[in-house]
Amino acid sequence: MSDFVDRVSVHVKGGDGGNGSAGIRREKYKPMAGPNGGNGGRGGSVIFVADPNANSLLDYRFMPHRTAGNGTMGLGDTKDGSQGEDLRLPVPVGTVIFEAVGGVGESKKPGTLLADLRHAGDEFVAAAGGAGGLGNAALANKTRRAPGFALLGEPGDERDVILELKSIADVALVGFPSAGKSSLIAAMSAAKPKIADYPFTTLVPNLGVVQAGDVRYTIADVPGLIPGASQGKGLGLEFLRHIERTEIIAHVIDCATLEPDRDPLSDYYALEKELGEYASELELPLGAIPIPERPRVIILNKVDMPEAKELAEFVRPEFEKLDLPVYVISTASHEGLKELNFALAKLVSQMREDVRAREAAAEEERVVINPLDPTMGRQQPAGKKGFVAGVHGNDSSAYGAGAGRMAGGRGGAMPEFTIEREDDGHGNFWWSVRGRKPERWVMQTNFDNDEAVGYLADRLARLGVEDALRAAGAHPGDEIQIGRGDRAVAFDWDPTIAAGAEMLDGTQLGQRGSDLRLEEESGRGRRRTNAERRREYHEMMDARAAVRAAMAAERQAGHWADPTVDDDRHDETSLFGRGDPEEYESDESGE
Repeated sequence: MSDFVDRVSVHVKGGDGGNGSAGIRREKYKPMAGPNGGNGGRGGSVIFVADPNANSLLDYRFMPHRTAGNGTMGLGDTKDGSQGEDLRLPVPVGTVIFEAVGGVGESKKPGTLLADLRHAGDEFVAAAGGAGGLGNAALANKTRRAPGFALLGEPGDERDVILELKSIADVALVGFPSAGKSSLIAAMSAAKPKIADYPFTTLVPNLGVVQAGDVRYTIADVPGLIPGASQGKGLGLEFLRHIERTEIIAHVIDCATLEPDRDPLSDYYALEKELGEYASELELPLGAIPIPERPRVIILNKVDMPEAKELAEFVRPEFEKLDLPVYVISTASHEGLKELNFALAKLVSQMREDVRAREAAAEEERVVINPLDPTMGRQQPAGKKGFVAGVHGNDSSAYGAGAGRMAGGRGGAMPEFTIEREDDGHGNFWWSVRGRKPERWVMQTNFDNDEAVGYLADRLARLGVEDALRAAGAHPGDEIQIGRGDRAVAFDWDPTIAAGAEMLDGTQLGQRGSDLRLEEESGRGRRRTNAERRREYHEMMDARAAVRAAMAAERQAGHWADPTVDDDRHDETSLFGRGDPEEYESDESGE
């Protein structure tokens, strides 16, 4: 089995952020000295790095699931949790990363282009780690002095990506099977590809490094090119992608073929047709030279045989009429290899300068397009009633259909959230809230803590979600969904919800998250004086004496029974027995 893999699907997941801590500092004479919970650590990220020492994606075929380290939870004494370790995954230079498209159980196909790692050291964060949750020490302020909750860590990003290797070589060798491409690489470099005298011997692209004086360049072959390869015939379609990054295309033509319908010119035109059809479907990166414009080199191989030598000399003028440089070689006798080597080195040096100039010019001409205001002509999907809360500044009355509250930025404002009314077609409907901030806040909330839920409600209200829901037509009790997919949270909307310390006495007295036990007005926020202690002690003793006097009066009035007297002699469960046995016997005899 070959150890070369040039396309693989990988499932990546960033590390989860650690939860914040809700600790309380305790000191002598200060049972509630204040919050001291630390923040949770950030989760690690999954990062693909272009490594010149990597030459295959084989490792990811056997280990397709990669996960970065999680952040740890915050601790007391304001100790933050440690950050998760990033997972850096080396990939060959020339790897292209696509978003994987396909349902569950279906084969994944390349979707949106995410990154193109064309140079050594290029990096791409495929799955970012989740942020750590804030501890209650970070959540405390002058109005919320003792938060009894902390924020949860955010889960890391998780998705499927497709890695596709497009070999970056200076010279690409194209030709029919058994034309001698592998033999040429073996003769010009230290590579040891498999060589045999039957078609499709080479099943994977071979790469070799060639030294010509002070110039070092790489050559690669594209195996199995035959007529119809661009439509998937043979092996060509599988490996044609490796020609996209090459700067020079060299046609290796077999002058000793015995097939009756083949000759050097027909082989050249047949392969050029396949390259042209394949090139028409390519989306080249900035600065790349289109395949039809790349220089061609004709290599007439196997001239160690007399018939091949004559044929090469016969067709050479025909190629020169096309302004194509022609080199007559033999990989068996090494005839003409030195001239070919230095000619390719010179051409490679020229093309490298041309490519650098093209990339610089393309980078200067790049146009950065800032997003426009989405409230202008935004169309809603069929079957959904859209609503845009177009809040600017403190103007809560500026609502229009389709967008959310606006966040300022260059090139126009962007909506902080959107609200849409959705239904399932059976009379059930709900309001969907979408936006980076609301979705993030929901993931950070511990719904088992009422004070944390109240804090979430306050954040959503300050963002303008509640006002936007009212303006959109939502009523208390309607179902609200915040988030997408498995991370969505659904609840019944109650705009007057109150939770946590502000509801200790049953009434809403202050802001959510405030603690009445620490308020100055309650008398608990400072130490008592000696006079206050004496006064409270005497009040407590007087209250106890009054209770004892009231209980004695009730007992004398007959409202209370004396537990030391057995006044119910028929009570078999009495703790003092059934009374005097002789008295019972006299009663039973009737005396």
